[in-house]
Order: sequence, then structure tokens, then C-alpha cells
Amino acid sequence: MTATPETCAVSSLCVYRLPGVFDQDEDGLVVVLDETPEGEMHEEVRRAARGCPTKSIHVTEE
Repeated sequence: MTATPETCAVSSLCVYRLPGVFDQDEDGLVVVLDETPEGEMHEEVRRAARGCPTKSIHVTEE
């Protein structure tokens, strides 16, 4: 999983949904804290990616 801070709209939805996986930098832009979260979190990560208003979160299936 990756995120593109350059397109982040600073909505914070991902951080509220998964604070152990996502955070924000000093400008409020998305930061990925855990690029490979545990298996039980995969669906929540996908929901966060789908809920991102600018589609700045990218989930790759392995």
C-alpha cells in the first residue's frame, strides 16, 4: 500500500478510520505508518482507500 501526499485533500478520513496505519505530516498530508498491516486489517484498509476523496491511497493485492 502506498499513498500520494501530493494529491491528499487533508480530509483525515483515513487517519480517523485507521490511526495505526495512517497519519498526517505537519501540513496535514497523508503518511503511511504501516505499509503491510496485518491480514485482519486488509478490508479496513481497502475501505479507507475507497473512501479517500482524492483516491490518494493505493492498495496493491499480493
